[in-house]
This record gives sequence, C-alpha cells and structure tokens, in this order.
Amino acid sequence: QVQLVESGGGLVQAGGSLRLSCAASGRTFSSYAVGWFRQAPGKEREFVAAIRWSSGNTYYQDSVKGRFTISRDNAKNTVYLQMNSLNPEDTAVYYCAAGSGLYSRSELYDYWGQGTQVTVSS
Repeated sequence: QVQLVESGGGLVQAGGSLRLSCAASGRTFSSYAVGWFRQAPGKEREFVAAIRWSSGNTYYQDSVKGRFTISRDNAKNTVYLQMNSLNPEDTAVYYCAAGSGLYSRSELYDYWGQGTQVTVSS
C-alpha cells in the first residue's frame, strides 16, 4: 500500500510559478511511475505529466511542455512538479498518483493523493 500526500498548491498570479510535492509513505516509489493529473471545475480529470522512478523517464501533456517539469528526489521519496509561466487555464485541483507505467489514463494508476488546489489569477 502506498499513501500519497500532495502539497504546494496555492494562489498565484498569471505568469508566476509554483512547485507541487508528492510525498509517499508505506512503500517507496522505486517500482512505480508517478503521475500528476488535474481537474478543473466541471471538467474531467486530465493527465499532466509522469515520471518513471527507476529510469527518470518523463512524459508530458502537450499543453504543459516547456512550462512544467516533473522530477524526483530519491532520498525524500518525493516527486515534484515545477510549474512556470502559469495561466488561468492551469487552475485546477492537482493530484498525484502511483502506477506501474508512464500512463496518461487515470484508470491505470493504483494509488492517489487527496489533491492540492492551484488557482491562477489573471
């Protein structure tokens, strides 16, 4: 069993930056891939980015390429999502999830955090 806890959300102006964290407990991420998803009000949950823990390989949604960076810290068993050049369309609840591969489909992830709110004002 893996427990995931997100942090780092908040309110930021357009053009600003935030860094989200996803900390794991119960088990290490070593055999997992970790993905970030987001869900805006009235919209379906969408894939943002993922990283395979063992190799460091990453995968991004096209709309965030060049603005968001996913990374990991082995010592802290934590995955980060650095978000730059934020715009109001990035406003959503952001969730991290752990699964067996670099998937963009949310149903392929086994463990989920509770989410953290990101609000970008114009």
